[in-house]
Formats: sequence, C-alpha cells, structure tokens
Amino acid sequence: MNVQVLFHDSCFDGAASAAVFSRFYRERIRPDARFSYRGLSHQAGGAAIDPSVFTGDENVIVDFRYSQDPRLSWWFDHHVSAFQQPGDEAHFRADTSGHKFHDPHRKSCTCYLADVARERFGWDPSPMADLLHWAEIIDGALFPNPEMAVALEEPALRIMTVLEANKNPALIPQVIERMQSESLASIAASPLIAEPLAPLLERHRRHIDLVRAKARYDQGVVSFDLVDEGIDSLNKFIAYALYPEARYTLWVGQGPSRAKVSLGSNPWRPQERRHDLAAIASRYGGGGHPVVAAISFKAGETARARAAFQEILSELSG
Repeated sequence: MNVQVLFHDSCFDGAASAAVFSRFYRERIRPDARFSYRGLSHQAGGAAIDPSVFTGDENVIVDFRYSQDPRLSWWFDHHVSAFQQPGDEAHFRADTSGHKFHDPHRKSCTCYLADVARERFGWDPSPMADLLHWAEIIDGALFPNPEMAVALEEPALRIMTVLEANKNPALIPQVIERMQSESLASIAASPLIAEPLAPLLERHRRHIDLVRAKARYDQGVVSFDLVDEGIDSLNKFIAYALYPEARYTLWVGQGPSRAKVSLGSNPWRPQERRHDLAAIASRYGGGGHPVVAAISFKAGETARARAAFQEILSELSG
C-alpha cells in the first residue's frame, strides 16, 4: 500500500500535518503502509490542484485546499479558502467516506488532524506532543511577543525557517519522516537543518535591515515593496517587532517563480483587526485565513501584484 501524502509546501504546519497523519495511519489504519510525500503550492489565480499528483494507492491532502478528484482518499484542512473551485464545497458536504475533514476555526491543521484522529479513530497523539505544541504556536502566531518570533532561537523556529525557504524537493520529505519519531531539537541540530540554516540566518538579518529601511507606517498599516530586491518570502513577524503598534502588515515581492502580495494582522493586537484578509485575498485568486493571507501571481506579473498591493493598502488604511 503506497500512501501519497500531499502537504502545504514550505510550511511547518504542512510538514507537521504530514508527519502526524503518517504516524496515525501506520498505527491505526495500515501498519504495512509505505509513504511518499509531495508539497503543494498555491498557483496564480487560485488554479485547481493538478490531477497528476494523485499517484498513490491512497492519496491524502493535509493543510491544503480541497480537490474533487475521486482518487483523493483523505483530506484535512483549516483554511477558510479551502474551497476554491466551483462545486468544491458541495462535493465535500456530499462525501460519505468519513475521511475528509475541515474546520476553519482551528489554529493549526496539525492539532486539528491529531484531535480528529484521537476522537474518531482512537489514536494516541501524545508521543508527538512537542510537535503539536509548536505547530499550534507557529501557525496560530501564539508567540508571547514578536521578538521571540524574529529571534529564531527555538529548534522549531529554526526548522520553520529552513522549510519556508526550501527549494530542495528532497529535504522536506526527510523532515517529515524524522518528525514522526525524533525530537525537534534533534532535527534542528542535524546537518539536514543546521547546514542550510546558517546562510538563512544571515539572510534573515539582511531582511530585518531591508524592512527597517523600506517599510512605511501609516494609518495602522506597515507596508513595503521588495519587488526590486527579488524577495518573495521573509519572516512575517519582522514588521511587528519594528512597529508593535501596527494593526496590519502588507508587502509585495517577486521571486524566481512568482510575484506575491502578503497580508497580515498583528497577532498581539487582535482586537484592532477590522478586515477579513482571506476574503480580500480571494478577490485576486489568493486565500488563507481571516488574520493572514497571500496572493500569488505568475512570475513577471509584478505590475498586477503592485496594483493589487496599492488597492489593498488603500482598503486597509481606510
């Protein structure tokens, strides 16, 4: 039995969800299962999942949007933007397999998946308690302060940093395998994480300096444009460490394969959020959560990305 686990790529919650599902499935469903892993990324315009990814005897999606493909066996997600294609939600509601689950109110897919596996299938997730704890903190932005999120001293945050910047398709599957039985401290100290981390920490320090130089704060919004710097990914808490009074952060960037607009609300000032950021992003084919969202554009579509950035900035500043 080959189980193909499709997970939200370059994401700690995505990798942790894949690890939790794999251990649950092996312990409660099929002890003889063999697993393969493949990351899924959001495409420009909210394009549907490519049907060619469903190559397993069983196919699983965790922490990523829904698919109506009949080969999808299991599905767990917590994004409000889970149903992107016409008919997705109706198809999900009509499913009778008992293997597809969605709760947009959960902080992390990892803990949601573990709770479902415990309550519905009698699985014991307690050996993975540390992984569950950090997945909830990272994906729920439950850090005690922005400085902790930016310092990147905890093993989980170091793993997160490598996963978010990763371009090597072989790395995250190895992390997922190790998350099933090893401590986060052990994984973070291993060459798998420690070697790519060193240059990433230096890049992180440069990103802090860039945001400090480029960011503008007005009407409760920290905004900045990193298109010309060729950056499409950075630590989303930097802006709040520099501007703790901010209500929102909004920025636009450009990487080798995409242009991207990122929207966030200050997790340390939740009472000041007035907008559903996922709803805003969905107008441009993006998605996420009410408190944090993103929009991907095709590589080279910087004019469209910048136009969306300006439109959203006007709305959030209003």
